[in-house]
Amino acid sequence: MTTPDRPVATSRYPAIYDRSIQDPEGFWREAARAIDWIAEPREIFDSSLGVYGRWFVGGLTNMCHNAVDRHVDAGRGQQPAIYYDSPVTGTKRTVTYSELLTEVRLLGGVLRDLGVEKGDRVVIYMPMIPEALFAMLACARIGAVHSVVFGGFAAAELASRIDDARPKVVLSASCGIEPNRTVAYKPLLDLALTMTKNTPTACVVLQRPQAEASLKEGRDHDWNALREKAATGGRWAECATVSATDPLYVLYTSGTTGKPKGVVRDTGGYMVALRWSMEGLYGVKPGEVFWSASDIGWVVGHSYIVYAPLLTGCTTVLYEGKPVGTPDAGVFWRVIEEYKVSALFTAPTALRAIKKEDPEGKLMADYDRSSLRTLFLAGERADPDTVEWAQDRLSVPVVDHWWQTETGWAIAGNPIGLGALDIKVGSTGVPMPGYTIDILDEGGHPAGPNKMGAIAIKLPLPPGCLPTLWRQDERFRESYLTEYPGYYKTADAGFCDPDGQLYIMGRTDDIINVAGHRLSTGGMEEVLASHQDVAECAVIGIHDALKGEVPCGFVVLKAGVTRAPNEIENEIIALVRERIGPVAAFRIAIAVHRLPKTRSGKILRGTMKKIADSEPWNMPATIDDPSSLDEIAAVLSARGLSKASAA
Repeated sequence: MTTPDRPVATSRYPAIYDRSIQDPEGFWREAARAIDWIAEPREIFDSSLGVYGRWFVGGLTNMCHNAVDRHVDAGRGQQPAIYYDSPVTGTKRTVTYSELLTEVRLLGGVLRDLGVEKGDRVVIYMPMIPEALFAMLACARIGAVHSVVFGGFAAAELASRIDDARPKVVLSASCGIEPNRTVAYKPLLDLALTMTKNTPTACVVLQRPQAEASLKEGRDHDWNALREKAATGGRWAECATVSATDPLYVLYTSGTTGKPKGVVRDTGGYMVALRWSMEGLYGVKPGEVFWSASDIGWVVGHSYIVYAPLLTGCTTVLYEGKPVGTPDAGVFWRVIEEYKVSALFTAPTALRAIKKEDPEGKLMADYDRSSLRTLFLAGERADPDTVEWAQDRLSVPVVDHWWQTETGWAIAGNPIGLGALDIKVGSTGVPMPGYTIDILDEGGHPAGPNKMGAIAIKLPLPPGCLPTLWRQDERFRESYLTEYPGYYKTADAGFCDPDGQLYIMGRTDDIINVAGHRLSTGGMEEVLASHQDVAECAVIGIHDALKGEVPCGFVVLKAGVTRAPNEIENEIIALVRERIGPVAAFRIAIAVHRLPKTRSGKILRGTMKKIADSEPWNMPATIDDPSSLDEIAAVLSARGLSKASAA
């Protein structure tokens, strides 16, 4: 489907994509010219290094220099780098590139005074405020490896990441602000540190006016006090020299074993890929305003709130609020008007929430949206109804695209900057440069057009993608590279049409997608199983019109339990909120007499999901007792969650 009144010009995409596949080293060597190098790479790609090879070997550079210093050096210091807009606190702030440079130099000095050296890790547990960006860039400046933990995660989740990353310092804030409440971060951090085996030497806490945190003498430090001390003492940090293959950050994603997977992002390849994507994919040029309505705790925030816009010399919008309720469903359009946003990147969940509150789009008419050229969607499957609703009312291309925490940037999309291709609603577009995508059947062989299968990417992965997992090379191989030799397993399923457009239809493992956030059902099952009255359990993701998917937990109670099932169900819901956090959106717990299983004892989660989603299903040949699925269907129907029956 082509956007009305916007004829599609001839795209440069086919020629550029073909070159990236036929001559990858030449393509990425040319793309790397957009980056400042202290020393040019010795080799563009070395297949003998790492798990599957490494990009830009021998290159020396610095991310913070490329994102901040060089723009100031080029005379653009007075250009806004960050527009901070916080409707939840009524605060707005503009940070120029010169001001940003001052802040990251000072914070880098603070970190060095606390003993942080090149290669040390720093955990960042902060809300959506400018200081969080200062923290990430200050780490990059001195060569430290940052690991951002989303502020919505509970203490146990934070503790597991601290234990794995082993940070020297934690940077945090006293609180985060939600539309209806203040979330105190410091008590969560304090609790997390009682659970860890690897304790940081220092915690630096930014006191926000909405809540003051108590500081522990000897370990905790006041952020602003240290900043002022660094300023008066001239403790400025200049850019360290780092290798292109050195890690920039570790970002944890839920794993199926319960232990989080630390996705490693290297420095050089990430810079080159992000810089190319801003103009090639998003069609945004230096000096323009780019808004990614995400959170820095997720990969989208790392790539397209912080690094890509600043590498390009754009102004990035840092928004601390919601798509609705702060104050209404017109806030996105207000931000676009106020800051002259050229491109907006958000999740389909946000659009669905806006559509629910303002189905006719009447609030759009209150704002001048003429600066907006394109709306990009990612994080979950964009349902056609929502895409068409937005496209009709905004009169701009609505571009769905697909990528993962592991890849760091888009695997597939519609390359606006190269000349847009036809927009097919339901498709995530075509492969981006460097990605060779195959749809594989059950035998691991390429399937034909329109054939559903497992989506896999031929090795080597292009620059910007993970080279490995943090201190877990073997787990990286086992999780991603073993099942389909010569490929990276995406764990997504879908198909390609005859034009090469890709359609993502769902996950192939037990990671569910809640409002664009990948969450492990296995991790939730561990929480359910810890309840004293639960004998066994299963968690599945079920369709939700707003969030895409939400978790639904089934529990079998221990023999002899006499308490009311609904009382236990409520306790389980509270337990998940406590241990994983509100981000899990866990609100459905159902006590059942038994779980449907195969004769070998495997719980039939896939069939349970089909029943819950009111999809046709067939009785599995290996089921132990067919009536167990009838029981699941009955209890879901009684809860108003399903009307499905066996096909």
